[in-house]
Amino acid sequence: MFLTKRQKEIVDYLRGYISRYGYAPTFDEIASSFGFTSKGTVYKHIRALKEKGVIHHQWNKARSIEFTPEKTSINNLEILGVVSAGKPIEAIPNPEAIEVPSSFLQRGKHYVLKVFGDSMIEDHIQSGDFVIIQEKVEALNGQTVVALIDHNEVTIKKFFRRDDKIELHPANRYMEPMIYNLDKVKIQGIVVGVMRKYNGDYR
Repeated sequence: MFLTKRQKEIVDYLRGYISRYGYAPTFDEIASSFGFTSKGTVYKHIRALKEKGVIHHQWNKARSIEFTPEKTSINNLEILGVVSAGKPIEAIPNPEAIEVPSSFLQRGKHYVLKVFGDSMIEDHIQSGDFVIIQEKVEALNGQTVVALIDHNEVTIKKFFRRDDKIELHPANRYMEPMIYNLDKVKIQGIVVGVMRKYNGDYR
């Protein structure tokens, strides 16, 4: 959306004013702040911002300027199966999909797995949660990953490489790290988000 320089300045002023006071300025205050000699100039700019969908305003009500909520785009991602947050289990292909806000996603391909187990509860990943995975084949130490073990089992853990070994750490103080040779572990992706179904909605 294109805004003129003056319109951008007015938008910044409105955001700052509303953030500070909790309500919108009057037209007189806007005119005074920008040195307008007439409220007609304020009306012109407010009307333009309203027509562009930036704000809402009731002409017969003082301090009624509000910003239009930004729309969040939604992506449908496949739930490929179940991943263990306890001990490795085989991922089960599943054709279902889940709606994921774009704000959860990063660059590249993504998919969703449903978590089973409690080994990641101290990272707030609980059994029954849906984890959003960014497809990657490499990870940094400390990242939470989906790892393929021995070519047929999948688990979700924190990744650490120690010389010629890979350690997969649970986020549960009562569980021990899993240690493998380098050739036994393949990174399938990085966890970039968690969604939970609560009272019928995903949170």
